Amino acid sequence: MAERPNILLLFPDQHRHDWLPSAPDLPLHMPHLAALMERGVRFVNAVTPSPICAPARACLASGRDYDACGVPNNQVNYPLHQETVYQRLRATGYRVGGVGKFDLHKATQDWGLDGRRLLPEWGFTDGIDNEGKIDAVSSGAERPAGPYMAYLHREGLAATHVADFAARHGKLPSYVNTRPTPLPEEAYCDNWVARNALDVLAGFEPGRPWYLAVNFTGPHNPMDVTAGMQRRRRDAAFPPPVAAQDFDADTHQRVRRNYAAMLENIDRHIGRLLAAVAARGELERTLVVYSSDHGEMLGDLGRWSKSTWHHPSMGVPMIVSGPGVNAGVTSDALVSLQDLTATFLDCAGAGPLPGMDGRSLWPILRGAATAHRPHVRCGLDDWRAVYDGRFKLVRTGEAHLLYDRGADPHELTDVADQHPDEVNRLARLLRVPSWEGSLNV
Repeated sequence: MAERPNILLLFPDQHRHDWLPSAPDLPLHMPHLAALMERGVRFVNAVTPSPICAPARACLASGRDYDACGVPNNQVNYPLHQETVYQRLRATGYRVGGVGKFDLHKATQDWGLDGRRLLPEWGFTDGIDNEGKIDAVSSGAERPAGPYMAYLHREGLAATHVADFAARHGKLPSYVNTRPTPLPEEAYCDNWVARNALDVLAGFEPGRPWYLAVNFTGPHNPMDVTAGMQRRRRDAAFPPPVAAQDFDADTHQRVRRNYAAMLENIDRHIGRLLAAVAARGELERTLVVYSSDHGEMLGDLGRWSKSTWHHPSMGVPMIVSGPGVNAGVTSDALVSLQDLTATFLDCAGAGPLPGMDGRSLWPILRGAATAHRPHVRCGLDDWRAVYDGRFKLVRTGEAHLLYDRGADPHELTDVADQHPDEVNRLARLLRVPSWEGSLNV
């Protein structure tokens, strides 16, 4: 690559793969994301290596698969001895910035009131690492442990925010409570994150390549939105969940409107960030990437949140636009989050990280290739899944499930008994040593 590009990573929390402005049945107003899709490559078969916050972000930081990333769940911090892509970018001369929810030390829940406690050790030169939605309240109700709650305490809004979240986590699931937050627009977390991103960007000196990760806290549950965000979506009609098993149609509709409102608010901030990059005269040499740590079941199959192998949880959006990237391409290549790690290192002209499993996406982005991987893996705790573009095999303990996503995209029916050869073929691709030697079904 002749000139090392800037890299802008737009990374919301819990954005499922199919809730995009390109979906014909979703009345989503996301013009800035739609423009990125028109100017770049959209990967429709992108997955997370693990459908929960800390492991997914550890895989992105290290470029490793779930079983090698060193963070098996949300109760383990990222190993500080393990090199990150951010350290490598910094070593090659990049300014490395980040704002929002990093979740690389989720077990500790100590961000520092300025949000910089571990940023230099991870490889960042600039930024603010803040609490996620739930961690902010659980850690900083009385005394702030991170910068967002410190901000709310200074503004006299902390007690109001804590009381609101307590009410959202009553006897019913937090999703059901869709009333607006009592916070003013400027204090809503993603609006605060976006302001921090613009401040960090403004501090980058011209002529030096930079990396900036903007880790939005939405559209993660609970379904808190501002009154203005909710008002803009009050008349939208969204399709119901697939095989819903709880709540009435009106409740599902209200939840989905708020989920959409969070996405559309993030899209508004994408527009602001891109305008700021353009004002610096750098848009034509900035690689812009949009993805997420994992998806959201959103009531499909009677499930909520993530942590499962079903595709609304396992699939993520992935859109790449910028210099050298073909425009208006929809790719069905099998890709995973850690492939972004390898792609960023390619941008910097840096070599791979130790033990890296990620593979650079540049051959596809340039149009030199269409295929990427024969399969992708995903896992968490005691289950592992492998997907080859048609069949998805899931192993949990000694049990096995097989879905034919070509015929059954919603994964409603286990067809393992009808396809024993596929079960055995895919089982050999899973990294689960305890299952080796017992692949026959």
